[in-house]
Amino acid sequence: MIKFGTGGWRAVIGDDFNKHNICKVAQGISDLMKENKKAELPVMIGYDNRFLSSDAARWMAEVFSANGIKSWCMKRSAPTPLVMFTVKDKKLHYGVEITASHNPAVYNGIKLIVEEGRDADIGCTKRLEELIGKAVVISEDFSIAQKKGNVTYLKAPFNGFIDSILSRLDVEKIKQADLRVLFDPMHGSAAYPMMTVLFTARVTIDIMNSNKDAYFGGKDPAPGYKESENLRYRVKTEGYDLGIQVDSDGDRLAIIDNEGNYIEANKILVMLYYYLHEYKGWTGGVVRNVATTHMLDAVAASFNEKCYEVPVGFKFVSKALDENDAMLGGESSGGLTVRGHIFGKDSVYATGLFVEMLSVINKPVMEIWNELEEKFGVYKMVQYNSRFTEKESERVQKILFADKAVPDFKIKPSRISYMDGVKYYFNDDSFVICRFSGTEPLLRIFAEAKTEEQGLRLIQTVKEFIK
Repeated sequence: MIKFGTGGWRAVIGDDFNKHNICKVAQGISDLMKENKKAELPVMIGYDNRFLSSDAARWMAEVFSANGIKSWCMKRSAPTPLVMFTVKDKKLHYGVEITASHNPAVYNGIKLIVEEGRDADIGCTKRLEELIGKAVVISEDFSIAQKKGNVTYLKAPFNGFIDSILSRLDVEKIKQADLRVLFDPMHGSAAYPMMTVLFTARVTIDIMNSNKDAYFGGKDPAPGYKESENLRYRVKTEGYDLGIQVDSDGDRLAIIDNEGNYIEANKILVMLYYYLHEYKGWTGGVVRNVATTHMLDAVAASFNEKCYEVPVGFKFVSKALDENDAMLGGESSGGLTVRGHIFGKDSVYATGLFVEMLSVINKPVMEIWNELEEKFGVYKMVQYNSRFTEKESERVQKILFADKAVPDFKIKPSRISYMDGVKYYFNDDSFVICRFSGTEPLLRIFAEAKTEEQGLRLIQTVKEFIK
């Protein structure tokens, strides 16, 4: 069965991600559009640099055309935020991005984007899964679709997206900072818009890993400490002010400071939230998922604002951001969005804001961070991932979620939440959460505490409990 998780449908190439299933997804979307009486507008189709991505985009357009639905297509790869922006800006009903985001190279997938450029919610994807399950695929050759006028290649599709981001940045301040940046798009689709935004702001930027490589240089296209080893080395030894790394479809971000330190997403979120409030004068709360730092709660409380906790999945972040008029929302996995932009993750805008922050505050990244730790306290997060077979997964889920058995942490949790997986809260503001990934066969355990050692002990307690 084709299932849509927290980031869309993802599957192993040649196993479940094949032409047959891709066309079934397209037929299911076509049937959904007709059922909702929203088939009169085109579908925006974007794709990343993965193997079969451009082919999948063409196959989907062929199915849409046979169903009387027009497609807006791209002549080159494009990041997910661009598709989201276009759906929102052009007031379309639907868009799709062919990508498996940060997943390993053996995966590909499809993200469904709905009105206002949002990730499709659970109700929408559940109905789509039902329609895919009984879909009878009809398709026609791409050349026929073009002759019918059902396929349109967008002209200058990046302009509106790039101009919108530049209009939200203090470009003059960035120009004056004269920053030198090394950028690693991880062989992904965000290179062009990122380079254009930073060049326009007169940032001196060099690029690495910009060629199309379906194997991503033998690494997972997920911004992270391990994957940024070469970037960290070059930033420090070659004298760059900043390193930037984004995933294959341009929605996740990692930062490397001038000393070669890896700046994870939790720190980026806290710094940008503080900057937007204290330096740009914005007001509003912040949204984070259950596996993201509680330091955001402390910063929000200092502003007399609220931090909203939601399940993992950016659709929940964007929904809470909108409903509560929060100024920023994000996840520890590397994605964030800011009020007034798109409702999804965007590494291009996030990078622009981070560069602006450095230009305005005029201090090194770690000096800014150390000052925030002095003000709000130290929060250390650690993570453990474990692959499980289906049988092992069922056993663990029974223990933790059905039986609701609680590990012996020596200190009783102050609260337990089953919003998404299971999360144990403690009075000293530490926590540990266990949840199964919505995109990979993994059990993820996150812990945050005042010290890394304390966090590792929390994780070890859970590991021993479920082994």
